[in-house]
Amino acid sequence: MKMTIDEALTQGGAGKFQRKLLGIFGLVWAADAMQVIAVGFSAASIAASFGLTVPQALQTGTLFFLGMFIGATLFGRLADRYGRRRVLILTVACDAIFGLLSVFAPSFGVLLGLRFLTGVAVGGTLPVDYAMMAEFLPPRNRGRWLVWLEGFWAVGTIIVALTAWLAASAGSTEAWRWIFAVAAVPALIGIWLRLWVPESPMFLLKSGDEPGARKVVAQVLQNNDAPPLPAEARLVLPQVTRTDGLFDGAMRGLTIAVLALWFLVSLSYYGVFTWLPPRLATDGFGFVRGYGFLVILALAQIPGYALAAHGVERWGRRPTLIGFLLLSACACLLFTLAPSPTVIAISLILMSFALLGTWGALYAFTPELYPTHLRGTGMGMASAFARLGGLCAPFILPAIVAQGFGLTIGLFAALLFLAALVAVTIRVETRDRPIG
Repeated sequence: MKMTIDEALTQGGAGKFQRKLLGIFGLVWAADAMQVIAVGFSAASIAASFGLTVPQALQTGTLFFLGMFIGATLFGRLADRYGRRRVLILTVACDAIFGLLSVFAPSFGVLLGLRFLTGVAVGGTLPVDYAMMAEFLPPRNRGRWLVWLEGFWAVGTIIVALTAWLAASAGSTEAWRWIFAVAAVPALIGIWLRLWVPESPMFLLKSGDEPGARKVVAQVLQNNDAPPLPAEARLVLPQVTRTDGLFDGAMRGLTIAVLALWFLVSLSYYGVFTWLPPRLATDGFGFVRGYGFLVILALAQIPGYALAAHGVERWGRRPTLIGFLLLSACACLLFTLAPSPTVIAISLILMSFALLGTWGALYAFTPELYPTHLRGTGMGMASAFARLGGLCAPFILPAIVAQGFGLTIGLFAALLFLAALVAVTIRVETRDRPIG
């Protein structure tokens, strides 16, 4: 009797085991979000500490995103070759160590090096997290749960915004040290929690270890109080068209579209949230200013994730993604046409809501598009292109921002409309579909 991993996981449903997994992965996901979002929130205080301009201080972000680009490309491949669990433990440990050392950086040069190394670790964590979480979820629950995992990004964003606000309110001259310290705490806790997470049964099965995969699936079923696997059942991977790489045969067009999507969404997202915090913390737009409003923007992300979690299961991954991309573009366009601070506030809240809903749908969609032997590599490559977008933002934007902040947000609107057109070209819907 043959049984796929998805069929075995469906027998156990999404229960206690997956909730533990969501808590562990979510904790480190929030830590990664805090490290990424800290780029914008720490820039002004780094500049003040080392006698720099804000654009110079944002070099910490440039080095961080360069590290993420390298980490995502490298560790995604390693996860497909040597296993998800080993890579996750290594990257989370490096995230915690280098993130904590950043707090004590004695000079700007040392800080740049530590932010680069932290970026390498975070870049390796992000894609492998999602590949592994997807491989422990039954098809019926996968999309919603993956969006819930992405929702921890909003938790991390809120914590960073509150930390920056409290540090500024307390008159701290080096608020960036507090921000980096708080960001390192969840990763430190996550190192030990990750030891509880077993290897992905799909990876074990792909590697020829059917007894090992069976043992992990039995653990999942036992944790969920579900009936055990039948003694005569033999776990197998579903039949899929074998491809040797992301750019072979029919995979080529899909991969190009996926990479373009991640790059365009990332360039827009990091463009907004790298330059927006320093702008709102200083001049702002009338009453739309200060860390308090940045906390409001962070809170606006939560309903965006909630709607995305509902949408990917109710309407499907692809239409939900396209809808959020169009809404994000319209929010950016509204900002450029805003006649008053009130409309600016509305457009920024809508922007935060829609952009994070976009990320939720994109993270739910992407791992389901690739077979097991390419899932880590595919997620790693997509994440690398996202970091490339983050890396490009500090280089491209200063000249455009100098011409006007509204013009810059208008450029993001155009990029997001383009991303929606790219998403239309992906003729695949993965809702309720097994992953091979």
